[in-house]
Amino acid sequence: MKKRQKRIALINDITGFGRCSMTVELPLISALKVQACPLPTALLSVHTGFPSHYIDDYTDRMRPYMANWKENGIAFDGIATGFLGSVEQIDIVIDFIRQFRGQDTVVMMDPVMGDHGRLYSSYTKEMCVRMRDMLVYADLVTPNLTEACELLDMAYPEEGQASDGELKEMAERLSERGPSQVVITGLHRGNSVQNFIYERGCPVQVLEAAKIGGDRSGTGDAFAAIVAASLLNGESLRDAVKKAADFISKALSYAEELDLPWNYGLPFEEYLTELE
Repeated sequence: MKKRQKRIALINDITGFGRCSMTVELPLISALKVQACPLPTALLSVHTGFPSHYIDDYTDRMRPYMANWKENGIAFDGIATGFLGSVEQIDIVIDFIRQFRGQDTVVMMDPVMGDHGRLYSSYTKEMCVRMRDMLVYADLVTPNLTEACELLDMAYPEEGQASDGELKEMAERLSERGPSQVVITGLHRGNSVQNFIYERGCPVQVLEAAKIGGDRSGTGDAFAAIVAASLLNGESLRDAVKKAADFISKALSYAEELDLPWNYGLPFEEYLTELE
């Protein structure tokens, strides 16, 4: 069989400064030798963690953009979704998946909705309901604990802590709604950060890394990008998660060495050539 490069559609915003969203995903996925094809949801000068930002909402242009891809017969091995800014954008993404999902296309959903028990200010009740509807189309979903609770319409646990048994139950309930693979990410436990890995029909796995510094913009985008590309390259979910976590740990250590402000993101460029 003739060798063919894998191709992934990225549905996310493009942010000029702050190392997040598509600006992080494109180089990381490319470094892993997967062709990254952006479908922008918005263009931002800086992300919303800065005192002010400029935004150009791309919603009205998403459908014509998609239609042209369809007209040109473009197909994808993977579809990865990130931050979505409205119910209309969620509906557009669902339509995209319906139109472009082939028999072997892997759909990866990173539900960028909130953190630390709080939703982002842009998220409405209607958006949360529609994000739950989107689960049926996903093969993999990578929520943090806040997002997992919201997708299940359940209360955030006291002090942000859940046992492995509770996490397994949450992952199973998420999987019942569609995705066969679930990774509950960024679980803070003492001096470590853990990723809880669930695959339908397999024993659960927990991968642990040392906690380095505080919160930093773009870590979730970097995680989702590396996992997505690694899966398309045929790696197991565990190996993909470990690769992402190890890479992020190196970049976090370098960010601390540089004393980089949290909203400047991960200095991942230092280690880009080490990804394989």
